[in-house]
Amino acid sequence: MKLNYLFPHRFKRIGLMILIPFILLGLYVVNYDIEPEIFDFNVPAVFVDEFFGEKFVFGMTENNILNEIVGVILILSFLMVAFSKEAEEDELIAKVRLESLVWATYANYAVLLVSMVLIYGISFLWVMIFNMFTILLFFIIRFNWQVKKLNKTMTHEE
Repeated sequence: MKLNYLFPHRFKRIGLMILIPFILLGLYVVNYDIEPEIFDFNVPAVFVDEFFGEKFVFGMTENNILNEIVGVILILSFLMVAFSKEAEEDELIAKVRLESLVWATYANYAVLLVSMVLIYGISFLWVMIFNMFTILLFFIIRFNWQVKKLNKTMTHEE
């Protein structure tokens, strides 16, 4: 039984076209704490624990959703880039994909473990926020690096 869990190859290009500007936008929004009023909305919340305010479960809260929009688009575009088929998808590429995913998981949790021991307070919160994206980033970098090495090896053999 052949499982088809990858996006079509064209999604990689679409994902990259979205990913690059949204990485820059995300870094700009986070670095300069941008919250335009146009993105202020009452949104549903499962749990709210404001620093000097209300605490409740299930309700509505006022929130600037720019961070959430950027985060969702980043995750979707990372997924499109990471899990799109290659132009030539075969068993060797599938093996490289699996090995890269395992490697990225180990690398991601190594960063998290080191961060838990050496980073505290609000700085650790920032590490956790960026850690949401690093597993996909590590996977994309390693997978493409390995595919490039594989293609170079195949070219030399011919």
